[in-house]
Parts: sequence; structure tokens; C-alpha cells
Amino acid sequence: MSEAGVPSPTSSGDSNVSDVEIPTKLPSEKGMDYIPLATMLATGQLAEADQFTRDALIVISGAKEKGRDFVYFTDVKNIPNTDLATIERLWQKFSGGKFGFSVQKKKWKRAKGDFELWCRLIGWTTQDGEVERKKRWFGASEFIYNVKTAPEGHLPLTSALRGTSLIKKLLTHPVWDNDDWKIEP
Repeated sequence: MSEAGVPSPTSSGDSNVSDVEIPTKLPSEKGMDYIPLATMLATGQLAEADQFTRDALIVISGAKEKGRDFVYFTDVKNIPNTDLATIERLWQKFSGGKFGFSVQKKKWKRAKGDFELWCRLIGWTTQDGEVERKKRWFGASEFIYNVKTAPEGHLPLTSALRGTSLIKKLLTHPVWDNDDWKIEP
């Protein structure tokens, strides 16, 4: 386990990619190379893909240029539709439509904007005896990095340490205003 709470790169995925087609036309307005993300997702390395997604959001939002290793909710408006659509199509493709921000947005609508209910719907909570709490991200992660066993919308993870504003902004990003993000380049 790494210090960031993400399982160490191990045999969490299938390293044989010969039978999986990794897309290579992955557009970015910010010059991001999304082939590593595609490869991680295709080989089932979901923890690594999750971390790559967070790191990519830091870069494409402009937070990295400002010397930050995290995204403020005010940075979300700087994320190009093209890049968020590329990330989403990859999560959708390699999870069979089970993971991605658009899936989380559907759950958000179902929860009517109730963050606590939303967390339950996507499996971000757990029971400690009679107490419900958010799953641990740092240290020994309690999140599920498995397409077959994780709840719908479980990934990618978004930190709520600074509040829920970042998640809300990601789920209301203009890219989701229509279905153009689904169109393959």
C-alpha cells in the first residue's frame, strides 16, 4: 500500500493486454497523454487509473501550474470538455458503463443532491457496528477497485476533504449538458 492510500501497483489487473484494444485517439486540449489511463483501465488496474484520473484533473484544471497538488472547486470551470469527455469515455468503456462521472451524476440526481445518500448509493460509506461512516481513503483504502464487485458509480474517487463543492462542480460541468461527450473522436 502506498502512503497515498492507493494500493501499490501489483497484480490487481490482468497484465495481458494482447486481446484488449487500447484506444490511441484520445484527444486533449491540454496535451495530456491518456494512453496510460486507457492501459490501466483495460488491464484492470483500477486503483492506478483512479490516481491517474485525479492527477490528470490537477493538470488539466490548471491547478498544477499554480503550484497546487489538488483541485479547488473554482478550478473545475477550467477543465476542457474535450479532456473530461476523454476521461469519461475511457472509464465507461473499460467498466462496461459502471464507472465514471456521468454515472455518478445519475446517482446524484437520484439522491436529489443529498451528499450522504449519494455516498451510500455509490458505496462510499461503511458500517462500523451501528455507526455509518465514510470509507477510508488514506492508509488502508477501503474502496473497491474491482469492476465486478464495486457498486455502480463507485469510481473514480473525488476527495471531499475540502467539502463537497468539488464533487458538485464536477457533476455539473458543462460537458454533461448534452450527450456529445459520448461521441468517439
